[in-house]
Amino acid sequence: MKLGILVISHGSREEAWVKLVDDAITRAAVVPSLSHIPIVSSFLEIVEGRLIQDGVDALEAMGVTELFVLPLFLSSGSTHVDEIGQAFGFPWLTELEGDLGQFRVTANVTYGFPIDDDPEIAELLAANIAELSTAPEKEALLLIGHGSKEPVFHERWQEGLLKLSERLRVLGSYKRAEYAMLLPDQAAVKLAAMQAANPEEAVIVVPLFLSQGYFTKQVIPSRLAGLSYRYNGKAMLPSRAIESWLTRKMQEALLLLNKH
Repeated sequence: MKLGILVISHGSREEAWVKLVDDAITRAAVVPSLSHIPIVSSFLEIVEGRLIQDGVDALEAMGVTELFVLPLFLSSGSTHVDEIGQAFGFPWLTELEGDLGQFRVTANVTYGFPIDDDPEIAELLAANIAELSTAPEKEALLLIGHGSKEPVFHERWQEGLLKLSERLRVLGSYKRAEYAMLLPDQAAVKLAAMQAANPEEAVIVVPLFLSQGYFTKQVIPSRLAGLSYRYNGKAMLPSRAIESWLTRKMQEALLLLNKH
């Protein structure tokens, strides 16, 4: 048995986005327990030559027979997480069919879980927004995630956002915390409703994205144009919290597979 790990993230046309992901994976793998394991970073789309099948091929060329696939996505409500699973032969979450087809893979595949409501990631977000806070007892948070319109996936996004918003509210002692999705387009309506209901509260907008890019720099500000809020656009990378999450998930997989 030879174990290999394939970390899959979305991909971006921005080289800086890709580098942040690659750097996090590289730093996550420096612990002694993972030093002998081949680990490959691959992408769902856009990054030519480094797509998922490229990663599978590279690891199998190294002799990998047990493949742990770790989706570096924020929510199990992401349709991408399900379509990747489909392409590796795992059961569909719904009848929504992805467009990846079936990957060519001979290794035995174990599929991990995305970040979801992780306490360490919540602490990272809390640190990102603390610089925007002056009087948390008079402030509200608005978490904004990508979201999904699709049944089941939408509800999974809701569940994760609800848990994470409450975790952040408690961590920072904020007055309240709400959430909104970009898909469907809820952000401006939710922010306007928060301001109408509690005009005395300043609202801090928290972007739930892995790395800074199109959504944090353009989409969120454009959706909230004309409204009053505090925002620094900080995403989750670079951060030791993401690196720690990656290390933890890869070590857990190693322990599990070594028992079999």
